[in-house]
Amino acid sequence: MSVAPPEQSTPAADTEIRPGTDLSEALDRPWVTIVWNDPVNLMSYVSWVFQSYFGYSEAKAQQLMLAVHQEGRAVVSRGTREKMETDTEAMHGYSLWATFQKDE
Repeated sequence: MSVAPPEQSTPAADTEIRPGTDLSEALDRPWVTIVWNDPVNLMSYVSWVFQSYFGYSEAKAQQLMLAVHQEGRAVVSRGTREKMETDTEAMHGYSLWATFQKDE
């Protein structure tokens, strides 16, 4: 009876490690939630969402909201993939455009 070698799979795009990257650094790199600019929501509403959901101060919420408005996007939270999935879904619940990805 012969034993087949273990199957090898290609890593998913979100787990791919670039050549020359320190493995421990790549594994420790957190995920981020990004809120994108949209033509629908008022700036005051976006700021309110950041204060209400994330508990940010008014100043921090304003800073993030301005980044969304002026730069087109802002990283609003960092953490585990599961937490960023939760935060992204919450932003969708507030009708904001949001995605999550591995931090660069």
